[in-house]
Amino acid sequence: MKGLILAGGAGTRLRPITHTSAKQLVPVANKPILYYGIEDMAAAGIREIGIIVGDTADEIRAAVGDGARFGVRVTYLPQEAPLGLAHCVLIAHEFLGDDDFVMYLGDNMLQQGLVEFVDRFTATRAAEGDRAPAAQILLAKVEDPRQFGVAEVTGSGEVVRLVEKPEHPPSDLALVGVYLFDPTIHEAVRAIQPSPRGELEITDAIQWLLDHGHRVVHEVLQGWWIDTGKKDPLLESNRYILETLEPENHGTVDDASSIEGRVVIQPGAVITNSRVRGPSIVGPGTVVTNSYVGPFTSIGADCTITDAELDHSVVLDRARIVGVAGIADSLVGRDVEVTRSGSRPRALRLMLGDHSKIDLE
Repeated sequence: MKGLILAGGAGTRLRPITHTSAKQLVPVANKPILYYGIEDMAAAGIREIGIIVGDTADEIRAAVGDGARFGVRVTYLPQEAPLGLAHCVLIAHEFLGDDDFVMYLGDNMLQQGLVEFVDRFTATRAAEGDRAPAAQILLAKVEDPRQFGVAEVTGSGEVVRLVEKPEHPPSDLALVGVYLFDPTIHEAVRAIQPSPRGELEITDAIQWLLDHGHRVVHEVLQGWWIDTGKKDPLLESNRYILETLEPENHGTVDDASSIEGRVVIQPGAVITNSRVRGPSIVGPGTVVTNSYVGPFTSIGADCTITDAELDHSVVLDRARIVGVAGIADSLVGRDVEVTRSGSRPRALRLMLGDHSKIDLE
């Protein structure tokens, strides 16, 4: 079985962070989102992974390399324009060949991993022969299915129909961005037509399988699933991952500082006269002085946090926060400076990039 990870999106909902960075490389608990998907595939025994890339291809290649650090081999598959998930399968045909494969959206975060999902598909196909399913989809119960692709299923687990953002949903089961396919899907993606938005939809391709007598089965997700394409869901996934970390201290903490709960202090970090409450992580080379770092906070590498207070936030590499308290529920980009000068007259002095958002107290 091979893997296909889709990492070609522009990340418009995370601007301005994604003006200069691929959305799949925004860190959660100081690790790029994309790495979690690759690691899940490796844990499921997948060794050949194709990554669909777009305008941020160079950055993703630099971050992932040949895949050796994950125990996999990575092939990069350029997509000239975002023409739909089924289009990704279409352009990956040569790489995928006649192998079964798992397709995974590169900005998704799942609690349960892929091992059982992949094992069940493999076992079912081996046991059922000619009646084996051509696809297995992962579904999650959602409060408002009208915002998602929705599946209608039978009591025995067979998928009957897929509907994209229906006004009257047939169920509360939404498609999660994880799919398992056999080679029949290649015929399906060649047969369908672009949707009204000009894309080849994977829901149309799966519906083609159903309409042509192929079986599609499903599993209901166990645990949480988050599309990290917006700030608040990204902060939520950061919180979930931080709760799984075990405390470690590879940096320097002075006697005047307090480290409470599950806190990871990475190599070269220096904590002076500060309080750090977990779960949280302080990145390598970061200096925290006379400050409070509250729960559910990830601080990247080589940051400076001085006379500041922050919690439930993600701070990217080389950010500088000085003399500012009350930072919460925030995503702070690379090389950002947030300071309080103390000069008169008292005023907010801002230099903000396109698509920035400010929420004042």
